[in-house]
This record gives sequence, structure tokens and C-alpha cells, in this order.
Amino acid sequence: MRKIILLMVLLGAFCHVKAQSFIGFLTENYAGVNSVVVNPANIVDSRFKTDINLVGISVFGGNDYYNLNIIKAIKDDDYNFDVESRFTPKINNNGAVNIDVMGPSFMFNINDNNSIAVFTRARSFVNANGINGRNLYAIDENLSNDFIVNEDDFNAFGQTWAEIGLSYARVLVNERETFLKGGISLKYLKGGGSAYVAGRNITVVYDEEGAIHSGGGTTGSVSSTGEIIYGRFDDFDIEDYEYEFPKNAIGLGVDIGIIYEWRPQYGAYKPRKVWPDRLTYKEQNKYKLKLGFSITDIGYINYKNGMEDLYDITNANVSEEAIDNEDNFYDVLNNLYTLTNSAIGYKAILPTALHLNADWHYTNNFYLNFNADVALTGKNQLHTSKVTNIISLTPRFESKTFSFYTPLSLVQYAGFQAGAGLRLGPLYLGSSSVFTNLLSNKSRGANFYIGFKMPFFHGKTDKGSNCNCYQ
Repeated sequence: MRKIILLMVLLGAFCHVKAQSFIGFLTENYAGVNSVVVNPANIVDSRFKTDINLVGISVFGGNDYYNLNIIKAIKDDDYNFDVESRFTPKINNNGAVNIDVMGPSFMFNINDNNSIAVFTRARSFVNANGINGRNLYAIDENLSNDFIVNEDDFNAFGQTWAEIGLSYARVLVNERETFLKGGISLKYLKGGGSAYVAGRNITVVYDEEGAIHSGGGTTGSVSSTGEIIYGRFDDFDIEDYEYEFPKNAIGLGVDIGIIYEWRPQYGAYKPRKVWPDRLTYKEQNKYKLKLGFSITDIGYINYKNGMEDLYDITNANVSEEAIDNEDNFYDVLNNLYTLTNSAIGYKAILPTALHLNADWHYTNNFYLNFNADVALTGKNQLHTSKVTNIISLTPRFESKTFSFYTPLSLVQYAGFQAGAGLRLGPLYLGSSSVFTNLLSNKSRGANFYIGFKMPFFHGKTDKGSNCNCYQ
């Protein structure tokens, strides 16, 4: 029966995983080289002479099908996920997960107007779109011995890759109240693996006693219509498969960004000569309002040896026994249904996204940030990753050695989430869902991040001229 369910929902289990990285931390002025991943313009005119990230990991996910008391599930060894969890089955359920590991990375200033950065990352995305949660719930709960599944169109895609990036940013305009800077990142990508499945006009009818068992009596039967596309980077369905890093899976990616700052108190920060140094006030944030715009992850990874098969699954009364006798999902498709087309090679599209950011410096060390992350890839596109759409409002306290922030977010699939994060010297950690997970019995998403870095700040160039211009 397990294989029948897999055939019907085709990786619908992805909706059970609990996808945006380092929420809250990347929007502060002391994120340093880490902030290059959301907007490459961030690295110029920063508060750092040099910033070195040692390692950071961020895990983020959400779904609109399955929710639970996350804290209780972690603490209670006897937590019954099927009984104590809650379900929200819909005709169109979705889910996603994103793991982002930022490895050794650094940025430094070439001069007052130019900066560069080099960064490394390992990333993994899984998306499931258009899963019929009502059918999945009925199967899970055994609501009927016979059932009909109408999946229509759906897809699920997962990919893992590593990247090394080179970023350059420069000041474009610095005139009175107007300050403008821009940046670009070029990324070399190495694919670590990918797989996807998509269904078109899928219907499945299961009859508990619809076929004759080879040993006598009856067994279940499956009648189905529609088409299935099954793609993968390697033939991992074979018995005793051993993973090998793909040899012909490389690509290029691009991030671009621009940042505008409104500096009504520009006169207080005018560079001047004081023997023997030139005072530039680089250790201070000079804006009242900062606006950022960026597009990240433009590009793809070319799996030249990848395989893509199209199957017509129109067939009547396929016995449950026949399905159970097959070794894997590929054999079910290949031996019991009709292969209509095969192709070699496909392109795994990156999760291209638009990022909008507004940061208001309202007094002393206090800020209010608005951030929006919007997917530019459609959820119906094949072999394409997609970020989860998020809108966040984050008040924060920020200083050179300590920052604390409380992001309040509306997360696609996961709903409202409230969290907290901090940066303390070389340590940064947080979760944009921690309060929601603590207080809610029906969390539909969760995330956390932690990392370590080595910051080298600009010093105070004039101890007598610290400007609290926004009191």
C-alpha cells in the first residue's frame, strides 16, 4: 500500500517538512560579509574595515498542511504526531524547506568608495506545490477502504549545491542628503544533486478488492490517468546505489543590488582634515532612512547527464500485488506504465528572488526595519526552486558589539510568526519563529540560525564628535 500512496501523491510527504536565511540578522548594519547574500551593495561604506565569517547555518521551512506543538514534540519522547498534531488539508497544499550554510567568507574595503567580498555557501532547497492535501489526509486516516485521488497538476523539486562568490560594490552618489551605492556578485555553482517529479491531470482510483491475487482471493487495484514527468541527476533508483558527486553539473549565478540613504544631517559627517588623519566617520550610521533593492540567484545549474522521463500512467486495474512486487518508484513507472519520451540533460533553476528593504533610524541605537522577500520563479515551473514569500517588520537595538531584534513576519504557508535574534561579539543566533513555536499548539513553520565571525570595526575617528543626530 505504501507504493500506491507514493504513486498517488508523488512525494506529497514533502509537505510534512518544516523554507530565507538568517532572518533579522541580515538587515542590521553589523551583519558584515553575511549581508552580501541578500544585497551585494551592503559591503561598501560599512561599519567594518574587514569582516570574516567563520561559519553560519540557517534552517527555515513551512507548510500549510501539517502543524504541531514543536516544543512539546521536542521535549516529549512519547509525543504522538498523528494524534496530537493538526492537519489543514486543502485541494492545493504546499511546503518548502531551505538549509543554508555560509562557510569561510570575508570582505574588506579597497578605499572609501570601493569594497570587495569573497564568500562560500552550501545550500539545499525542497519545494512541493499543488499537493491535494484532502486526498493525502484521507489516505493517512484510512477514511475509506476505496478512494479516488484527483491531483490535477502538481510538482515537487529538490536540489543541493555549493557556491563560491566574488562581490564588488562601490559608492555611486554622495551629494549632500543623497547617498547611493550599488553592488554585484558573480557566483560559480557546483551541483550536488537534484530530483523532481510533476503530474499533469492525474486521477487515481483505488478499489480494495478490484483484482485477483496470484495466490487466490482478491487484492487491491489501481486505475489511473494522466502524465508523470520524472527527472533526476543520476540513476539512484538502482539497487545498491552509492552516491557520487555529479561530475557534469556546474553553473553560474548573479546577484545585483542598490541601496539609497537619506542623510538629512549630512553636514555633521562632512569629511575634514585633522592632523594626522582624515576624519570620515565611517564607524557611524549616517542615514535617517535607508532603502534597498536587490535581485538574487539569477542563474541555473546545468545537469548535462541528468535524466528526464515522461510517462503516460493511463492504465486500468493494476493490481496492488504487481505494484508491491516492484523494487522502487522508477520500476513501478517503467514496468507498469508507458514511457512516451526520454531526454538527457536539464537545467536546475535557482530560487531567483526580489528583496525590498526599508530601514528607519528613529533615535540613538534604535531602528525599525521593513523587509520583503518575493519569489520570482513560479511554483508551476519544472526543476525550479522557489523561495517562500515573506514580509517582516523588525524593531531592533543596534550597537557595535551587541544587537537585539524581534522580527514579526507573515510567512507564506506558515502564517504569522514572531521571533528574536541577537549578535554578541563574534556570535550571532536567532529564530524568527521562536515565540510562535513556544506559544502556539499549531505551528506550521520553524527556523533557526547560528554562526560565528571575526569583525574588525572602523575606529572612532574623533572622540569628541559622536553625533546623536536623531534623538
